[in-house]
Amino acid sequence: MTDRYVTGVDVGGTFTDFFCFDTLSGDYRTFKVSSHRGDEARGFLTGLNAVGAVGQISSIVHGTTTGTNALLERKLARTGIITTRGFRDALEMRRRDRPRTWGLWDNFVPVVERDMRIEVTERTLASGAIATPLDISEVRAAASDLVDRGAEALAIVFINAYANPTNEQAALAAARSVWPNAFVAASSDILPEIREFERTSTTVLNAALQPIVGRYLARLETALEDQDFEGTFHIVQSNGGAMSTRLARELPVRTALSGPAAGVMAARAIAKAANAPNVITGDLGGTSFDVAMICDGKISHAAQCTIDFGLVIRTPMIEITTIGAGGGSIARVDSSGMLQVGPQSAGSVPGPACYGAGNEEPTLTDANLVLGRINAAQPIGSGPSLDIEAAKQSIRMFVADKLGISTMAAAEAIVRVANAHMAGAIRLVSIERGHDPGEFSFMPFGGGGALHAGQLIADIGLHSAIVPRLPGITSALGCIIADFRHDQVQTLNTLLDDLDADALRARMRKSGQEIAAIVAANGVAQGDIATTFELDMQYAGQTHTIAVPIDAGGEGENIRADVIQAAFNSSYLGHFNRLLDNAPVRIVSLRTIATGKRQGFDLASLAPPADAILAGAARGTREIWFNGGWQPAAVYSRLELPVGAKINGPAVLEQPDATILIDPGLTGTVDEFGNVILART
Repeated sequence: MTDRYVTGVDVGGTFTDFFCFDTLSGDYRTFKVSSHRGDEARGFLTGLNAVGAVGQISSIVHGTTTGTNALLERKLARTGIITTRGFRDALEMRRRDRPRTWGLWDNFVPVVERDMRIEVTERTLASGAIATPLDISEVRAAASDLVDRGAEALAIVFINAYANPTNEQAALAAARSVWPNAFVAASSDILPEIREFERTSTTVLNAALQPIVGRYLARLETALEDQDFEGTFHIVQSNGGAMSTRLARELPVRTALSGPAAGVMAARAIAKAANAPNVITGDLGGTSFDVAMICDGKISHAAQCTIDFGLVIRTPMIEITTIGAGGGSIARVDSSGMLQVGPQSAGSVPGPACYGAGNEEPTLTDANLVLGRINAAQPIGSGPSLDIEAAKQSIRMFVADKLGISTMAAAEAIVRVANAHMAGAIRLVSIERGHDPGEFSFMPFGGGGALHAGQLIADIGLHSAIVPRLPGITSALGCIIADFRHDQVQTLNTLLDDLDADALRARMRKSGQEIAAIVAANGVAQGDIATTFELDMQYAGQTHTIAVPIDAGGEGENIRADVIQAAFNSSYLGHFNRLLDNAPVRIVSLRTIATGKRQGFDLASLAPPADAILAGAARGTREIWFNGGWQPAAVYSRLELPVGAKINGPAVLEQPDATILIDPGLTGTVDEFGNVILART
């Protein structure tokens, strides 16, 4: 499969980023436009037209926030549930947790209200035996009732359907016969896995997102067709792989955290090229700071995530920790007199006070501008010049005067508080999980990440920082780097001592063939598809599982109890540094992953031109505020720096998509791929 012009599109909360790569010449173009919250398709199409003629693009890979935003804002389709009698409230009971630990009252509102959850008579046992057959007419009546109540989407979740989907699939067929659209989901198709609440939550959220994501993709596809686009269109999943738009319509829940996942995929490729196996990524955009870990070249994946309280999605995804600390994060003094930064954000509209678009409250971007770290005449996204006086006024009015300090001290305090929040997120994925930050490099990207890298190195004790060639476009670059991927899970729920090896081999072979076919449908040759397996395992009686990679062998000869036991012991020791003697082991679920290699991207394409010289990149000096006073800092055009250039701090490296701050005591060195390596002098 050969694509000529491959374009990655990442829609963020503030900007929509584009990376268009010509696979024949090795040339690339980038572009950045403002995002339009609630009308993300607008920025998407504006940027594509700016990159070049849409009809000439052969492939578009899109990282989208449509599903994530709909979940966070609870702007979901009105959804109904049909479930087994007696299990109507699984979605509301959750795991018996609560939004606030203390107090007698809660105000949690489930995404589906109680009168939209209808029970029907049926029962499947955990063994898979059907104790009570399904009454088809009862399902049809329930579905018709939900349509009359205004439901647009439907989720069907029967108890123990993971063990035997017969009743649930019969209900699915019955419901579809009376349902007015295609937005119907059954748990045995979405998540055939044990754990009633997680299966219910994932299936319901998938159904509730189908109309939202489906309409969004339909708008994009219609607009692309109108502009003579005849190429392929794919979506980045939360697991870092790409999938077809058809599959995205069926499984929109897998698009949550799509954009940040693409950034981590790019970061891994950049780190590998830079010979840095241990990296902590930090994507600082307009609204959030997203942190992920790459250890020994491997990205950490999680089996599930919680988008907001009670909104649990159980599907494999890159493990990303997100906090509300972005360039648009609003600074304020709370009722106790404490300075707070975020999680509220000014976003792209109206944006920071310096944008002059109507917001008067100060943001992190306003603080960096006032401190001289951002060039007011060269804002990100090629917009109009920034209003530094408006930024100063907002900081003075909302922070400095309330704290009784100067405007400059207030601006510096805003940055320090934001840095503390970011440092906390990095510690969460490193120190609190047994990793020494001193063994990791920090990779900042997004429009604002490289402004804070130096201080984070000092605050956390990180080894260094690797600033990618195009920090503000890294997630869009990740879209074209991401391979195709599809995951499948099936609960086995058997003791290892009772393992039927032949049955497991047959199931692995079947699931491998099924998901390889899904990946191959994207035009990937069978020889470029790799299939891997994991078993979710635990000691009998434990609640949580660990993922145990399994090498099945060419003919499945490694699927034996002794081999699986050894693999479990190795994984368990790696997690907990001990084993439980003589405790029986349980296999809970089988996970199958198929990955299809896409056309590679040579990061050497991003390298500085061979004729670049340091003097040609110099842009004079600028006063920047550090530690209570102004200091002269050298200013350079980052993209004109040659390989091997070394710049001592304080200095600023400017480029259209980001600004890099080299703090006093740090040195920035340009490597062969154009990355800037920040390290202590």
